[in-house]
Amino acid sequence: MANIKNIQGLSGSDIERELSNGAKFVVFQYCISIVVMTFRRSSDIYFIRAGESTLKHGIGFTLLTLFFGWWGIPWGPIYSIGALFTNITGGKDVTQEVLNSMQSANSNPVSQPVAHS
Repeated sequence: MANIKNIQGLSGSDIERELSNGAKFVVFQYCISIVVMTFRRSSDIYFIRAGESTLKHGIGFTLLTLFFGWWGIPWGPIYSIGALFTNITGGKDVTQEVLNSMQSANSNPVSQPVAHS
């Protein structure tokens, strides 16, 4: 799983409380093109607290795409439009995927020692 940004100083119960108040985990997209090659990538995961704007976290990825995403033919413009739309609308919400990953990590059974006779 990618690194999770913006959770420094928060305990698990703080995160749960924020999530119940409307917080979410999001990723932003960006696109970089070099004439005939276009790279479409996602950022690390960002924890967006309830009432917090995604703008301050996504603006860098949006600007990167605006300046460097368009130039690849044919995918540069296509991927850039998609990345810009995703970022302007608040990023891609991956809250459920993060929670599922955390639950599966916590539910992995611990190996029990085998008794030898």
